[in-house]
Amino acid sequence: INKLEDKATDVAVLVVDAPDLKAGRWGDSDNLDIGHFVLAMGSPFGLSESVTMGIISAKGRRSLDLGSGRDVINQDFLQTDAAINPGNSGGPLVNLQGRVVGINTAIASQGGGNEGIGFSIPINLARFVADQLFEHGRVQRGFLGVRLDDQFDDEAAKRYALDRVKGARVAEVYADTPAFAAGIRVDDLILDF
Repeated sequence: INKLEDKATDVAVLVVDAPDLKAGRWGDSDNLDIGHFVLAMGSPFGLSESVTMGIISAKGRRSLDLGSGRDVINQDFLQTDAAINPGNSGGPLVNLQGRVVGINTAIASQGGGNEGIGFSIPINLARFVADQLFEHGRVQRGFLGVRLDDQFDDEAAKRYALDRVKGARVAEVYADTPAFAAGIRVDDLILDF
């Protein structure tokens, strides 16, 4: 078995020599809407071949603390109320047509079990990562080279003559980066790219 992994997205690809396996069919996670029914599959608590049903509760969830020292920086999770418990991680999230739309990865829980908030990696992101791993052995990412102001609020936006918070304020520009070379400076507002 060969393994390629990308820790920034918590996605790994295993190359397995098993010609009789049937592959799941790709879905399109970009075409999911809040309220779409999904099934979460896996082996929670060691109970193999379990399936739970729920809906897509939210898309684009970010800034999640996944615990266990996992530093997943590229977050764009699907949120579902389909029961995802310890042991479901890595299992597919499928739509009602049986197409894989996500990879179950985490729960938000105070007690360690399902409380109706589970997270899955969108399959389009996983597919991009897999393609990059196969082609380059790692994921090639573009970067700007700035730190953005996480305190940019309505009051700060007014100081920049904005009617509301939009865009991002540059708090720091790192040396020898594309942002530095392009002339981006501290206090610049990035409104479009």
